Amino acid sequence: MAKIRILLADDHAVLRAGLRALIHSQPGMEVVAEAADGPEAIRQAGETLPELALLDLSMPGMSGIAAIQQVREASPGTRVLVLTVHDDATYARAALDAGAAGSVTKDMEGPELLAAIRAVARGRTFVAHALAAGPSGAAAAGERAAERLSERERQVLELVARGHTNREVAQRLALSIKTVETYRARLSDKLGLRTRAELVRFAADTGLLVLTRNPPPPPGS
Repeated sequence: MAKIRILLADDHAVLRAGLRALIHSQPGMEVVAEAADGPEAIRQAGETLPELALLDLSMPGMSGIAAIQQVREASPGTRVLVLTVHDDATYARAALDAGAAGSVTKDMEGPELLAAIRAVARGRTFVAHALAAGPSGAAAAGERAAERLSERERQVLELVARGHTNREVAQRLALSIKTVETYRARLSDKLGLRTRAELVRFAADTGLLVLTRNPPPPPGS
């Protein structure tokens, strides 16, 4: 079975060592590159093309948001899982809007972090903190709004919420990029949502996407 190839980017060497040991303890994962700052993370992503980048949101050298975007540009197939000390929806939303596929806090237990890595590597969006909790009436309102969407609009919404670019959505649905852009504009008009974080929240409220606060245990546990 092919391993999940991971780029580990954090400016704290001790934390990187602990994460490396945790990841290497899993038969289905391996760390293929490490970085201590944003520019190095971007360079390593372009050279090693990992399936997943575990990226500290507060590294030196550049903003974490810029690092997410440029890692994705250097290696479009790499999904980014953000590490942050902030258990705050604001940081999760900013990371998702920048192209991250998930956000977890640094105090997360090892088994939970491994579950997050597996989920993101499989194409899911994973948020382990405040963004996963919405207002009690949000689900009902979202379901009513979802009734106005066509099946194709639902498909585009789900893929965008899972972190796919317009180009990736076009490839998966056998559409042109221009057509995908048109569908996204329709979604914005119908739902009044502009950012990817808002689309993620809507998709979660309507059952198109699962945001996990307490992830399931790893397989076989």
